[in-house]
Amino acid sequence: MPYRARRREMKISLSPLSLILSVAVGLWLGFVAIALSAWLLWSYLPQVQQPLREALVPPVIAPLPPAYGTQQQAPEQNHMFEQYKEILRKQEVQQAEQQLQDNPRNLSNPKCQFWLQQNRTAPTEKSRANVLELCN
Repeated sequence: MPYRARRREMKISLSPLSLILSVAVGLWLGFVAIALSAWLLWSYLPQVQQPLREALVPPVIAPLPPAYGTQQQAPEQNHMFEQYKEILRKQEVQQAEQQLQDNPRNLSNPKCQFWLQQNRTAPTEKSRANVLELCN
């Protein structure tokens, strides 16, 4: 007869209280380990700290001093600024008119073609208004 060892039975008895306590201690130790690792990483890598601080903290923008306001500028500066705004407005109008002329839909519209030609030869406010109204 072959020798066969008797199986030993192992009795495990877990009480719910010890199970709950061991899980709680494991979670707490895991949290402490993660927090300690993050703190060590933060303190030993200073080159990482600066970009993160710049990304997290918005820059402080100081308001402009009142000397830059339009009311306190010299009259010749106001005049030059008004000229600049007028030039910009004229350029915008020219670009808008050029886009309207280049639009293929406007080539088949006779009213639009008429007012575009009027605006090219004798530009007036009425011709500009009609071009903007009819050539969209």
